[in-house]
Amino acid sequence: MNRTASRPALRSVLVGLVGENIQRSRTPRMHMAEGGRQGLHYTYTLIDTAHRGAGAPSIGDILSCAKLFGFAGLNVTYPFKQAIMTHLDDVDDGAARVGAVNTVVFRDGRAIGYNTDLWGFAQAFRFEMAGAPNRSVLQLGAGGAGSAVANALVECGVSELVIADIDQGRAEQLAGRFASGETHVRAARHGDFADMVFDGIVNTTPVGMDKSPGLPIDPDLLRRQTWVADIVYFPLETALLAKARALGCRTMSGAGMAVFQAVKAFELFTGLPADADAMRVTFESFGTENSPVSQPG
Repeated sequence: MNRTASRPALRSVLVGLVGENIQRSRTPRMHMAEGGRQGLHYTYTLIDTAHRGAGAPSIGDILSCAKLFGFAGLNVTYPFKQAIMTHLDDVDDGAARVGAVNTVVFRDGRAIGYNTDLWGFAQAFRFEMAGAPNRSVLQLGAGGAGSAVANALVECGVSELVIADIDQGRAEQLAGRFASGETHVRAARHGDFADMVFDGIVNTTPVGMDKSPGLPIDPDLLRRQTWVADIVYFPLETALLAKARALGCRTMSGAGMAVFQAVKAFELFTGLPADADAMRVTFESFGTENSPVSQPG
């Protein structure tokens, strides 16, 4: 009896990540490890436009080729999260509110956009900051990642959200998107909140990454009763989190958001529930030499 011939064929799933300078992303290993755990023939490839230089195809051409070659979907990172939206057939409500797409699913010949960063931060916050006060929160950064986090904080029931960015106009634009909601969201200049006390502070800027070292705010603004979250995950212990821990603050690193956004993307690509704990183990298996070079946007 030929036992090999009697084995059922593995379901094949082909997905990828499109972006610039993404060779050290942790996402492929998380996806492929979870796919293997679930008995899938799961292939995750990188489409790094930095390798093509001026000859790199447009995001629209990449999308068309991925659909043509049978991809189940794509993850999307800098600098394409906004640009890809005009090439999609539809976007879900979350991506529309954020104004950016980081996951595309090909379904019935259509390309549908999602933003799993929003869900990822919200899930991480609910798990790691359960019971933390959230009446007033200061958010640093109003870029693409900042928009996802702001929407997540509103979903998590923050009463007042103050957004600060080195580009004041960008902060005001993001705050304006929430004008009709129950959460009071406003923009503030860095000097305007020096005397304010917040329940929590969230950093969504690249400040704190190895290539952008430092603190995104004056450390004197940190108080022991203030919780502090950072979406940077290279390093996991940013200067901001190290300072906050030293003061006795409750903290949350960028690992949770990174893992949960991948969990949601896996589920969108495959239609199968993902094991967040297993994917977290894969995420944490990386050494510093495998850490990503992309940054919050």
